[in-house]
Amino acid sequence: MRQSSRILLASLLLICAKASADDLSAEALLQQMQSAVSQQNFELSMVKARQGRLEPIRFSHGIIDGKEVAHLSYLDGKAVEFLQRQNEYTFFENTHEPYTLKGARFPGVWSSLVRMPLPRVMESYDPVLAGRSRVAGLVAQVVRLVPKEADKYGFVLWIDEQSHLLLRVDMVDREGNLVEQVLGVDLDRQSAPAPWLVTLARSKLPDALALEDAYPAPQQTLNWHLTWLPDGFKVLSQDRHQLVSTSLPVDYMMLSDGLVDLSVYVSRVDPKQAVRQQLIRQGATSLVSFVNEVGVEITVVGEVPAETAKRIAEAVQPLARNEVVQ
Repeated sequence: MRQSSRILLASLLLICAKASADDLSAEALLQQMQSAVSQQNFELSMVKARQGRLEPIRFSHGIIDGKEVAHLSYLDGKAVEFLQRQNEYTFFENTHEPYTLKGARFPGVWSSLVRMPLPRVMESYDPVLAGRSRVAGLVAQVVRLVPKEADKYGFVLWIDEQSHLLLRVDMVDREGNLVEQVLGVDLDRQSAPAPWLVTLARSKLPDALALEDAYPAPQQTLNWHLTWLPDGFKVLSQDRHQLVSTSLPVDYMMLSDGLVDLSVYVSRVDPKQAVRQQLIRQGATSLVSFVNEVGVEITVVGEVPAETAKRIAEAVQPLARNEVVQ
């Protein structure tokens, strides 16, 4: 009798949750998700899957002394960790000394979605309710972000109906094929932040730099422009600097639609020695590079289909006739 009562109670709770979720639009669910991730104490273990490779990730979050603190770590291979304290992000990578930037964000599609500027993203993606499913043993509401143009990937999000936290993300191509996935496997909601996170939050870290101070010569005027961009993409920054590996000058432009970032590199090379054309895909990330007839190498890197990256690279044009990269 007691077991039957528990089953009945669970069924009633699920029905109530279903009725409540049905009253919300897809955009309202996304707003709930973004609020939830910034207000709760929790730890979410995830697995990133792309091209048959599995990469375990752990995201920990807490409100400490009234401030938001989060920690992201990659659990296999070389140690890579990131720490957020309010609007300051510290990067711990084994190839660099730790550094802190203001106004940055954690890498990866999961982090991009929970921090995306929703009004701007809605300009180029349509949110659609897509039913319910279960992730990590939890009932989740499924929301699709469908690009308004076919030159981007789409996103499928699984949002926990109780905590409103993002449990799973699929990136899909225009045919609906999976290109990359971040899958939650365990969610631990906590009444208070983990003690180790409190210790880390109060530790001495490198002084924070503004993003514009991280580049030696930010926002320089370049002698080329892009004649085409996918819907919603805007130029965030541009500069000219030297490549660490070759010490050769390169023009750089960063683009974003609020959810996906793209990088464009333009430099002079020896056309006799350079690879004429190159395409590399790793999950959702495409790298397209080619050398044009005047010895200018153009490279585009980002989480867009290869056809889109190639079209952006081909859209690089000089500002005036016969003008080339210095």
